[in-house]
Amino acid sequence: MAKNSVKQAATCGTWVSPLTAEAVTGSNVGLGGLSADGDTLYWLESRPKEKGRSALVRRLADGTIEDVTPPPVNVASRVHEYGGGSYAVSNGRIVYSEKSDGSVWLIEGTAPARKIAGVADCRYADFSFVPGSDDIVCVREDHRNRKPTDPEAAIVRLDTHIDAATNEGAVLAKGADFYSSPRPSPDGKKLAFLSWMHPDMPWDATQLHVADITASGIANEKVVVGNDRREAIVQPDWSRDGRLYFCTDRSDWWNIHRLNAAGKVEAVTSVPDGEIGGPHWVFGETFFAFKPDGSIVADLSQHGASQAVSVADGKVSDLGLPPVGGCPVPMPDGTFAFIASAPDAPPAIILGGKEIRAAGPKLLESDNVSAGKEITFPTAGGENAHAFYYPPVNAAYKPLEGEKPPLIVMIHGGPTSAAAAGFSAAKQYWTTRGFALVDVNYRGSTGYGRDYREKLNGNWGKADVEDCEAVVKYLVAQALADPERVAIRGGSAGGFTVLAALTTSDVFKAGASHYGIGDLMLLAAETHKFESRYMDRLVGPLPQSEEIYKERSPIHYLDRMKAAAIFFQGLDDKVVPPSQAKTMVDAMRAKNLPVAHYEFEGEGHGFRKADTQKRVLDLELGFYAKLFGFKAPGLTEEVEISGPDQKQAAPKRVAGKTGPAG
Repeated sequence: MAKNSVKQAATCGTWVSPLTAEAVTGSNVGLGGLSADGDTLYWLESRPKEKGRSALVRRLADGTIEDVTPPPVNVASRVHEYGGGSYAVSNGRIVYSEKSDGSVWLIEGTAPARKIAGVADCRYADFSFVPGSDDIVCVREDHRNRKPTDPEAAIVRLDTHIDAATNEGAVLAKGADFYSSPRPSPDGKKLAFLSWMHPDMPWDATQLHVADITASGIANEKVVVGNDRREAIVQPDWSRDGRLYFCTDRSDWWNIHRLNAAGKVEAVTSVPDGEIGGPHWVFGETFFAFKPDGSIVADLSQHGASQAVSVADGKVSDLGLPPVGGCPVPMPDGTFAFIASAPDAPPAIILGGKEIRAAGPKLLESDNVSAGKEITFPTAGGENAHAFYYPPVNAAYKPLEGEKPPLIVMIHGGPTSAAAAGFSAAKQYWTTRGFALVDVNYRGSTGYGRDYREKLNGNWGKADVEDCEAVVKYLVAQALADPERVAIRGGSAGGFTVLAALTTSDVFKAGASHYGIGDLMLLAAETHKFESRYMDRLVGPLPQSEEIYKERSPIHYLDRMKAAAIFFQGLDDKVVPPSQAKTMVDAMRAKNLPVAHYEFEGEGHGFRKADTQKRVLDLELGFYAKLFGFKAPGLTEEVEISGPDQKQAAPKRVAGKTGPAG
């Protein structure tokens, strides 16, 4: 539609969107893991149309783009369940983890991939090649003869020339609860790595180790940073001249530091209101990189947005690139490769200023795109919190005279994570239909310094809910939202905030919990090792804090609940087990509260299949339409809500397919 065309006035939620659920979920791939080996560029593509398979892709110097790993190879890791660091490249050699069984594979030149480690119940991630040898160092998570919730962590060295069936890796370091980032020095003589212990998470306190690499293992291991203070260290990396750099939040904000010749820590950057670094949820994240001339490029996060910067002589300078989705990758010719995060188009890989691969087609013209505006708003205790507000935008429609739009409050996961303002087709799905949306960086989110991050300690289920309530009241006061049509949605830890808000606040009329948490005690008993002590900080240590866990658990306060809820859950989820949703749903049905429940076979923590993603979007839209009293166009399935005067269909579970859960 032309920009000057007269818009039709219509009830918000009924607008015909140019963005279908199929377009949101089926056309795009996930882009990540960008790296270079000489002038060859590598990245990972998560492909919903291939059941979420992650393929390794490369661009050769002549411009040819090709898949390195054919179907059904799935390049991913399940270490810590969240994975990451699933491949590495060096001098034409590629090592990767196969997600289906945790095996490790090696590709050398044009030879076919060969398995180099395949011991059952061992998982590997965070690979690095050892200079001067054919070996590989990595993190191993050993589930053999261990409780499912307590595998053994270690740094191991994989000999690439022995039988894969027995190659479990020679242990270089063990004894800590967790390890990450094994990085050999350029001369192959030293190894740096990180460790941390329960109850700390890696954004609470880590230790940076350095050891000598020997023929039989490592020697002279010592902690060089993090021994005398609590600091969160991420991404140790060696410069070409053998100096050890890393990010640490010792100044409250993550910045780049290094060890000087005397072994003392010195700051390389000192940005007071931005961060170069972030929480270690997945392996292999890169926040800075060395250019061929020894200078540094980095990903600086400020005010919820990422920008590429150059670091030289203690100065941080904007590189003038578009918003980035991670650290730029320096190329030998002096150019950069990076994932652009434009405000009006899907992410795309840019090389030398030219787009070489997009996550998907441009789905919307600019007059249909809602741009996120950062807002800072007052919240409980006289403090401030942050969010991105997206108004409803559609080139063909406008609200009815005097109508305020329904509002969706979006809650990020983690909770130690953050909302970002880059283009998201999933957000535009809502705004083009007439919804306003606010993506909340509640107290506890990252990107605003350690002090802000730690405001959630002891306050999970309280401070985050207060901030969600506060942003609704802030927007309503500015006539930007209809107070009678407010929904809240989130996944994982965000799902917990959704359920906590529905049971403690009367601001929200509906909620959507995507693999969310309803019972904190049940989660503490069932969750995986990486997060098994996470709540020690967020809520309190057990057993002495058991009453607080019960007090914060939504399942115990359904008598306060007046809103309706819809639950979406993967049956293969090991992070938030399906019992969390089922327990909440059963309790809501017993109290005759309005609830819908959908389970998905073959899905884990986060939905990766295109069919699942599409169905979830449409079901959630139908749920809000039913509750807010409008007819949403284009829906092919009616959501089934049990509760007063309604019935829930019996579950339909067929292998590889999905149906309403019972």
